[in-house]
Amino acid sequence: MQTTFDFEKPIADLQTQIEKVLQVQEKTKVDMSATINELETKLEETKVEIYTNMTGWQKVQMSRHPDRPQTFDYIEMICDEFIELHGDRTVRDDKAIVGGMASINGQSVMVIGHQKGKNTKERQFRNFGMANPEGYRKALRLMKMAEKFNKPIVTFIDTMGAYPGLEAEERGQGEAIARNLLEMSILKVPVICIVIGEGASGGALGIGVGDRVYMLQNTWYSVISPESCSSILYRSWDQKEKAADSLKLTAEDMLKNGLIDGIIEEPVGGAHQDPAATAEHVKARILADLMELRAKNADTLVNERIDKFSKMGVVVE
Repeated sequence: MQTTFDFEKPIADLQTQIEKVLQVQEKTKVDMSATINELETKLEETKVEIYTNMTGWQKVQMSRHPDRPQTFDYIEMICDEFIELHGDRTVRDDKAIVGGMASINGQSVMVIGHQKGKNTKERQFRNFGMANPEGYRKALRLMKMAEKFNKPIVTFIDTMGAYPGLEAEERGQGEAIARNLLEMSILKVPVICIVIGEGASGGALGIGVGDRVYMLQNTWYSVISPESCSSILYRSWDQKEKAADSLKLTAEDMLKNGLIDGIIEEPVGGAHQDPAATAEHVKARILADLMELRAKNADTLVNERIDKFSKMGVVVE
């Protein structure tokens, strides 16, 4: 069953009308191509009007679409080969973060990303993409391995946040994320980070420090989710739309504020409408950046990465 959000209802209504006219045409054998063409033209105009004027909250909804491509989908569509690597060598293998060696157009890279799962059983298995400390330690282990063998790193970010459970805190959730921020800032290989869905808080930032940071067009990246922000400020989730606008969490807002390096285009209606086309855009961006970043020596990469993140934000003395 196709998921349709409230703001997409005019599109769904037009699609239903077209289907009904096609059925009538098939049943009566009467040529209704003029009506169909008129409705299809109106449908395309409505899509452009709706999808080019989405609010922050609507983009949050789009980023959570159940059919939206996830890390394994991009790996399958972008990579020629992929060998998954498991475990943090300390506690266990966190299924919320996946990673391994891959080949993109013959270039070896280390790919790491959040994996939410596609159905109820898989989402439970993946803990809804919310990683425990061992997930971030696994990610760091793979990053250090990539650095050892001089392989670039590509990360795919898509999480509601790091797992907030008591046991995660007991095993050092905060320390694990902080360690990743430190270590990623001084990795001596190119690092490309792409927000493919939700980018919430430290859970996203734990694999988000890179030479190039991108967001897909209908994603969000923020210190807190709109619902949690609304809950704190207004003691209710009812103000989540207002909170989403205030947080400036869309790709356009993030680029305007200098917090990301670019926006990767999605097909009209979102990445789930044409995953292959989205993957091609992502692949092209990765390959272009790999060519540029690999030409730089390790010291230049590290210094530019540190300078980039040090300049973010505004300091008032």
